[in-house]
Amino acid sequence: MATSDALDRARESYARLAWSDAYARLAAADRESPLEPEDLERLATAAYLLGRDDDSADGWARAYRERLRQGDPERAARCAIWLASGLLMRGEHARAGAWIARARGLLDGGERDCVEQGYLLVLLGHQRLFEGDPEAAGTIFGRAAEVGGRFDEPDLPALARLGWGIALLMLGQTAASVAMFDEVMAAATAGELSPVVAGEAYCAAIEVCQEIFDLRRARQWTAALSRWIAAQPELVTFRGQCQIHRAEIMQLHGAWPDALEEARRAGERFSQPPGHPAAGSAFYRQGELHRLRGQVAKAEEAYRQASRWGREPQPGLALLRLAQGQVDAAAAASRRVVEEARDQLARCRVLPAHVEIMLAAGDVRAARGAADELSRIAGEVGEPLLGAVAAHAGGAVLLAEGDVRAALAVLRGAWTAWRALDVPYEGARVRVLLGLACRTLGDHDGAEMELDAARWVFQQLGAVPDLARVEALSGRPPARAAGGLTAREVEVLRLVAAGKTNRAIAADLVLSEKTVARHLSNIYAKLGLSTRSAATAYAYEHDLV
Repeated sequence: MATSDALDRARESYARLAWSDAYARLAAADRESPLEPEDLERLATAAYLLGRDDDSADGWARAYRERLRQGDPERAARCAIWLASGLLMRGEHARAGAWIARARGLLDGGERDCVEQGYLLVLLGHQRLFEGDPEAAGTIFGRAAEVGGRFDEPDLPALARLGWGIALLMLGQTAASVAMFDEVMAAATAGELSPVVAGEAYCAAIEVCQEIFDLRRARQWTAALSRWIAAQPELVTFRGQCQIHRAEIMQLHGAWPDALEEARRAGERFSQPPGHPAAGSAFYRQGELHRLRGQVAKAEEAYRQASRWGREPQPGLALLRLAQGQVDAAAAASRRVVEEARDQLARCRVLPAHVEIMLAAGDVRAARGAADELSRIAGEVGEPLLGAVAAHAGGAVLLAEGDVRAALAVLRGAWTAWRALDVPYEGARVRVLLGLACRTLGDHDGAEMELDAARWVFQQLGAVPDLARVEALSGRPPARAAGGLTAREVEVLRLVAAGKTNRAIAADLVLSEKTVARHLSNIYAKLGLSTRSAATAYAYEHDLV
């Protein structure tokens, strides 16, 4: 067997979460003399966290064979289960099924009473979810959680509750689903879970929060995930998912260049052979950002890439066609997507774009139906983000119907909601509608103020199509930010003036410290300053605080 000193150093690196060093030392020790099963499991785990999926699968397979050779069928089954889990994450369902069958055989077809039985139940529960039977899946996940509690194995109840939460969400029990995920996240943030399970918990919880439009939770868990990853600089697995989640939140908060960079990195990470289904989400996010910035060719290519990886490129592609003036094509695509969206939350993802496209197509009746449905769902879900989306759509329809005073009241509520959520782009789009409503009522000063405010935001964001539209509506040149600063640079400057450190600013804005430092360098260069105190003085002198 491998030398004791070499293995001790390898295990110490593994305990410190130094994955590259742990993998290199374990692999070197293995070349010198074959590892024992427990160290093979460490090797497989380290390889997985470094994104070395094939090496991880090989490590688990070897550990499986060694456990069998030593007469330990339960631990062999556990190795088979972890191998199957990794294969499922990569979309290799046939190979995963073969290893699940092996594990099931070792556990006497589900009769053996052991903790591995619970892990097997988790996989079976996900199989039921895939088959579209969330009720049966929830029952299976509940049994798995009970096994984990009985054997005092923290990872197992966490995995079971993640699946259970998804099942509850599919059954329309949103509050119970969120409570389930919060319970898992409490264990993850307290350091009670293994790195693999903690990473899966972070990503699953954030994805669900975004699915149900819970921006507050999504932002908090994304910041927590970023800190967790920062503590493991060599970690590769979960970085891609983190980047996709961060990109969506950055986009909402107006940090479009940062969001595009995060989405680009995620696309590179997931596009490496053999690829990953999440690559589609990364490319779709890139497409959305290119579309908003008026980069038509880049947006179209990104949507095409998203489709190749299995991600529906709608409603983004339909909105791109609308921006190109292809109203009929946009309307046809939007109608098709809305018809295909079955569950409530999926419809919420496509209905806002449908309202916009139907209004452009002159089909006010269809827009009214979509806006009313969105409003009803928003009332049931009760999340501020979805409420803002619904009010935005409802106000636009009222304006198209000619009920200008009612539209004005609803749009004021939508703008207040977007401002409270710190979502500048959508807030600016509402202000354009407010400007049109004021103009219709004869309040030309009010209209110009609204349009000017929207124009300033669009300019800072680089929202070229929206900026062109506002300038056409107002007939005046665009406003200039103080010192030529972008909207994100103004945010950073305000926080600097509030006395916050780069680390605190990064946490507040869900950015890296490196990105904050880059923004600060740009601020100094644009304003001709060299110190934080001078920047603070500038912020107060120009009423930016």
